[in-house]
Amino acid sequence: VVKVVTDHAGHAIYFSRAPIPLVRDDVSRRAVGGLHYIHLGLYMYRRDTLLRFASLPTGRLEDAEKLEQLRALEHGIPIRVWETAHASLRVDTPEDVESVAQKLQQVDVIKQELRVMKAAPFR
Repeated sequence: VVKVVTDHAGHAIYFSRAPIPLVRDDVSRRAVGGLHYIHLGLYMYRRDTLLRFASLPTGRLEDAEKLEQLRALEHGIPIRVWETAHASLRVDTPEDVESVAQKLQQVDVIKQELRVMKAAPFR
């Protein structure tokens, strides 16, 4: 699960799958709630920024964590973070793919049933 820590203005400082920030005096080494957010990535870039990002080489942080967001941060491209109360389907492991695919198929079935119900004459 990718986590993000932010500054007071809501800009990303760092992303990691590891517990961040590391609470030095906590021997359990677990992530402490309230110090980070779970990352749900939805990126919006202006065309020029996206072209610049795509042309940038990966940096040491991205190479270490395998998180492309770190390339932007390493090269000075800010990432603004917003909090949402909406849950999302997460694909964090290969095993999650099948589970999410099944859930999406269920959503499609429900949508189709709703369309049929709307089209049916009211009695």
